Amino acid sequence: MPELIKTLLRDDAFFYATLILLVGVASFGLGRLSVVEQPVVMQQAAKATLSAQHTASVAAAKATTTRRLVGSVNGTKYHYQWCPSAGMISEENRVYFASSEEARTAGYTPAANCAGLE
Repeated sequence: MPELIKTLLRDDAFFYATLILLVGVASFGLGRLSVVEQPVVMQQAAKATLSAQHTASVAAAKATTTRRLVGSVNGTKYHYQWCPSAGMISEENRVYFASSEEARTAGYTPAANCAGLE
């Protein structure tokens, strides 16, 4: 048996093939070890992000149900929030109204391109 090992070690092709195989296996194992903790951290971060997104969407839904009309600080028209023109108003320039009467009292008039406004 020792002579067989000596014969195989003298053969350069076998030696290099074995060396490459061992380096590959060791690299794979080290790579797997370096990733063991990462998915746990990513799951916690993803959970926190989803929780924050859920909270924001709930707040937005509440704001949408109570304030369904929007106007611009720089304009004189009010729109439903889902109208295309309302989407062009930047968030910092938006003014929200609960009703058409509230918008009219503030000096706004209905937008002609927003179907269904009074």
